[in-house]
Amino acid sequence: SAQPLSPQEHGLDFQRLLDASAYKETYRQDMIRWGEEKRRADPGFFCRTAVEGAAQPVWVVSDTRRLSDVEWFRDVYGDAVQTVRVAASEETRKRRNWVFVAGVDDAESECGLDQGVAFDWVITNDGDERSLDEQLEPLLRSLRGRL
Repeated sequence: SAQPLSPQEHGLDFQRLLDASAYKETYRQDMIRWGEEKRRADPGFFCRTAVEGAAQPVWVVSDTRRLSDVEWFRDVYGDAVQTVRVAASEETRKRRNWVFVAGVDDAESECGLDQGVAFDWVITNDGDERSLDEQLEPLLRSLRGRL
C-alpha cells in the first residue's frame, strides 16, 4: 500500500483540505513544503501513488502541477499520454472568487507548468458552455479513437 500522505501524517482533517476554506489556506504552505521535500527525494513519488492499481483504458490525472510530473508520465507511458491545459482568464477566475496570494499563487506549485510544456490540448473555460463543449468534442473523439 502507498505511504500515507501529508494530511494523515500530520493529523489534519483531509475533507476540510479539499474545500476552499481558511483551514486549507492555514496549512497550504506547509503542505507545499512537504511536497517539495518528497519530490526532491523522489520525483516520481506522487505520480506512482496516483496510478497505483489503476487499470482503466483512459485515466484522467487532474491538477498536475510541475514539469517533473508531466515528464514522469511521458517517460513511463510515452505516446499514450495526452496533456490538456484548462485555462480561464484572470477576470473569470476572479468572478469565481480567486484572489491572488503572493508566495502561494506565484509558487512553482501553482505556475510550474506555465512554461516549458507543449500541451496536446488547450481548453478555455470562461463559462461559455457551448464553447466548452465544442472544444471538448475533438478531445473526446481523439481519446475514443485510441481505445
